[in-house]
Amino acid sequence: MMNVSQTMETEEDLLTCLHIKLHHPQQSCKGLYGLLPLGTRSRHSADDPLRLGRDAQACTFALVDVRVSRKQLALHAYRTAQSPDMLFTIQNLSQRGRLSVNSSELGYLERTDLPDKALVRFGEYEMLIIRESGEAKGSFEVDFEVLAVPPSRETCTGEPSTIPVVETGSRVMNSFPGELRVGLLGPLESDETCYS
Repeated sequence: MMNVSQTMETEEDLLTCLHIKLHHPQQSCKGLYGLLPLGTRSRHSADDPLRLGRDAQACTFALVDVRVSRKQLALHAYRTAQSPDMLFTIQNLSQRGRLSVNSSELGYLERTDLPDKALVRFGEYEMLIIRESGEAKGSFEVDFEVLAVPPSRETCTGEPSTIPVVETGSRVMNSFPGELRVGLLGPLESDETCYS
């Protein structure tokens, strides 16, 4: 029979950590992250969902932004018999806002498994969530960081990607009328396949 001290987590147990890296286009001129514990790891019980939204009373973490839903999203910890790791699902709690995880959209109350590295988008926010495995079973840590560049502009290696350059000075392009040249160039899109 095990005594209580053998089954309890100790300070030496390595906790699973969710590194949440945020970006918003207007973050430098607004205090959007004023209620987040930036630069400090915070510990959370694995049996309580971690909620993010505008309402500081209803959510674990709050963003100071009227365009964010009162409850935007929730992260739920879980375990399986096949794996010793603590895993997570992400759930969209917003009735009016869209939430995408690695380009897959979640409707209201829908949830999906969170991969080890995920690009989450809602409104104008981008969050890169990276799960670092640990041994502890009853709690995990969260570490918030603000990124200067949107995570969708980074490559899989974490290095900034090169900005695409459109060449418009070729003889072939200049031989078309101006209206056709614009149509031939088409929209520029970033490649997000490395987060899937």
